[in-house]
Order: sequence, then C-alpha cells, then structure tokens
Amino acid sequence: MIHLRSVSPKPGSIRGDVERFPFTVPAVRSLESLTFSAPVTFFVGENGSGKSTVLEGIAAAAGLPAVGSTDVRDDATLAAARLLGSAFRLGWEKRTHRGFFLRAEDFFGFTKSLARLRAELNERLREIELEYADRSAYARGLAAGPVAASLGDMTARYGVDLDASSHGQSFLKLFQNRFVPGGLYLLDEPEAPLSPVSQLALIAMMDEMSNQLDAQFIVATHSPLLLALPNATIYSFDQQPVREVAYDELEHVSITREFLNNPARYLRHLTGAGQTLTPA
Repeated sequence: MIHLRSVSPKPGSIRGDVERFPFTVPAVRSLESLTFSAPVTFFVGENGSGKSTVLEGIAAAAGLPAVGSTDVRDDATLAAARLLGSAFRLGWEKRTHRGFFLRAEDFFGFTKSLARLRAELNERLREIELEYADRSAYARGLAAGPVAASLGDMTARYGVDLDASSHGQSFLKLFQNRFVPGGLYLLDEPEAPLSPVSQLALIAMMDEMSNQLDAQFIVATHSPLLLALPNATIYSFDQQPVREVAYDELEHVSITREFLNNPARYLRHLTGAGQTLTPA
C-alpha cells in the first residue's frame, strides 16, 4: 500500500533561501515534486547528489521515529533535515505513524542504546534483590516482574547482545523485528553493512512487506542489487530536476555489469589513486 503519495516544496520555501544549506544542493533547489506511485521507491545518485538530504527532509516532515541514539527532532546532525522538512508539503493517501527512519551510520548508536538499557535493567534487578532480601520470593517476583518482562522482550526481539552478531546480521535482525504491517520506512543506504546474500534477504523482506503487509519503503541506495527489486520506482538525483529512470538506464547498473563481465578491462587502466574508472 502507498501511504505517502507525494512530496513537494511549499511555494517560495526553497528558491527563496538559496544561500543556506540544504537549499544550496542543486537537487533540492530544483525540486518540483516527487510522486510515489509504487510501494517501493529508490533514490539513486552519486555521493553529494542530494538523495540522502531529501530523504532526511522527508523523515523530518513525516515525524517518523529514528532508529538511533537520538530522535530526528533532537539530533544535531539533522538540523538541516528539519529545516528542509519544514519546507516540504507531504501528500498522504493514508497517514501512518508506524515505521521508522534509519541511516546506516545510526545503527551503532542504536546498539549502544540497547546495551545501556540492558545494563540499567540488570542493575535494577540487582537492586530489587537487595531491597527485598528479607521479603518473600513472591514479593520479590512481583517487584521484579516488569523489569524482567522488559529484559525478556528485548532478548526475544534482538537476542542477548546485538554486538555479538556481525554488523550485517545485526542489521537484518533489526529489520526482522522492527518491520511491522502498515508502516512507512525511510532507509538511507541500508546496504552499507550487508553482504550480497544479505542484500537479497533484505529485498525479500521488502517485497513481502510491501506486497502483502501494506508497508511502503523509500530507500536511498547505491546498490544495483536492491535497485533490481521488481516494480519499484527509481528516481535519479544525477540530473536536475530529479527524474524517474528505468533500472537499465542507471550508470550504477551499467558500470557494475560491465566490470563484472570483464574486470581486467577496467583494472588495467588503474595506474594510481584518482584515476577514472573507464573501460578500454
């Protein structure tokens, strides 16, 4: 299902402030309207093209919770996103408060928050044991029940310690436990910690959630694997204004395909740092 139908700038909100980031970004300055006609939409473009900036602005405008140690409303690194979000008008098909916004780099903050909360809950259990040392086991159980339940729920969701898994495994575990029906999910380069096999697993999750469980995804990515998800809309940020493109038109795809077909043809031209990757 499509929850967020469109994003467009409020009249005069972007072109009137071209000296201030993020309005200095060409893709932002030229933005007209983005329409989301499929349950999965990808933003693609070179580094610095503005795809992540626009995604962050949408997250701020939508008021989605962030997966990280700090929420979008309070994160100092997202001050520009909040500024951009205030300039956006969102068109909803069906407003949802389910879902989340995730930048790959924020996952470390999330695991640290979980570890800190687990330590606090364990410490509280120890305090209860001391406070109720001269009380019955029944009384101690009543006092400790809510804390133990919170610990049990955390363990059921994420295991004993997310840090004990590889980064990629932990990332997938997060998705498996936080994807819920009817949610809107804004993901910024989720492929960063994922192996090709794990990227395929993420594709399967996104496909199931979007086709069977009324979820919508907007994803900024460089991954030709993720971009291949059937029936997804792809917006390229390498042209202004941003435009919809087909999978086979993408330079990300053509370069990857040509390189894998004949890597030596590319590599023999690499004589040092900064050389352009061009085939013979």
